[in-house]
Amino acid sequence: DDASGFCEEVEMKIIDKITDCKNRNETFVSLEFFPPRSATGVANLEARWERMRDVVDPLFTDITWGAGGSTSSLTMELTMKLKNIGLEPNTHLTCTNVKKEEVVDALQTCRDAGVKNIVALRGDPPIGQEKWEATDESFKCALDLVKFIRKEHGDFFNIAVAGYPEGHPDAILPTSQTFDELSQAEQSRCRIAPDGSLHVCNDAKYAEELAYLKAKVDAGSDIIITQMFFDCSTFAAFVQAARKIGISVPIIPGIMVLQSAAGFKKMTNFCNTRVPPTLAKQVDACGDNEQQIKQLGIELGVQMGKELIAQGVEGLHFYTLNLEKSTLAIIEKLGLTAKDRRKNKKVTYDKPIMTSTTWLGLAAVAAWAYFILLRPNLRR
Repeated sequence: DDASGFCEEVEMKIIDKITDCKNRNETFVSLEFFPPRSATGVANLEARWERMRDVVDPLFTDITWGAGGSTSSLTMELTMKLKNIGLEPNTHLTCTNVKKEEVVDALQTCRDAGVKNIVALRGDPPIGQEKWEATDESFKCALDLVKFIRKEHGDFFNIAVAGYPEGHPDAILPTSQTFDELSQAEQSRCRIAPDGSLHVCNDAKYAEELAYLKAKVDAGSDIIITQMFFDCSTFAAFVQAARKIGISVPIIPGIMVLQSAAGFKKMTNFCNTRVPPTLAKQVDACGDNEQQIKQLGIELGVQMGKELIAQGVEGLHFYTLNLEKSTLAIIEKLGLTAKDRRKNKKVTYDKPIMTSTTWLGLAAVAAWAYFILLRPNLRR
């Protein structure tokens, strides 16, 4: 057995690693972290990486660019640290607060170090700024970044881009329509805002979002990693819609690991994420009990993981929030640790006996029930 894992070689492009895993009939795991704010936080994160490496052996590890490009230099430093401890870095690069020369430098630094994986994003607005604005007219969106990377570096880099199963947060807007006036697809995606209003990425805008995603893929993107979602039927519908317009690259579901009720509500409001009514009730029932919300997060992560594996995903990408215990618990319960994967190969779970139409119908009914009974961030 190869003690280090499966898709074994560091300094490989992620798309090649995914192909290796598919050939070996294995479901992979990947992890995402953000740069800490202090030297102590960095030291703690490095120790956490080593522990998680030994248990999980992730296919790749994302390190974010930071809100508004605020941690870009630390991102590059942490990229090299990941590489040095034997983890495959997948480095985020955004258009926010960066000039062309900074993009050139970041890409060259990665290339010189043998880092072959980049996540190309528009990025969030800087802290305190509500609307996103381009710093350099050369980079107004992720598509510009993808085109630039391919033009300057050919096929050296694996390029990942973001996908939005519910529509980009900027496109999820208040609607004057009633729930009954929405299409079935819109009903399944619609979000109930804290003030009780309906927000949705309407069908026309959703089609534009998919066309833009296809443009990013056509320009050279190798894989898609999705924004968080909490309804696996929404992910299935997104994948089906993407395949229908000719997007054939791997679409990797991003799973947000719940750690606190306050953090969950803040993130879902910031990203305009739909929260299924049952989950909303469960989170509210936990109140301020940290242990209960963490246990709920583990149970939700396991449930989603099983549903997504049953759908046939190549792997699962976990937004760890820089914490390890809940993420490791989910991975262990799914049988996706390095040890489990070596022993069992492909993990399988039964598909729910429901059609996609049934899923959409149930999601629509659930959203309507939530609206009647309970009504009281960005990577483009």
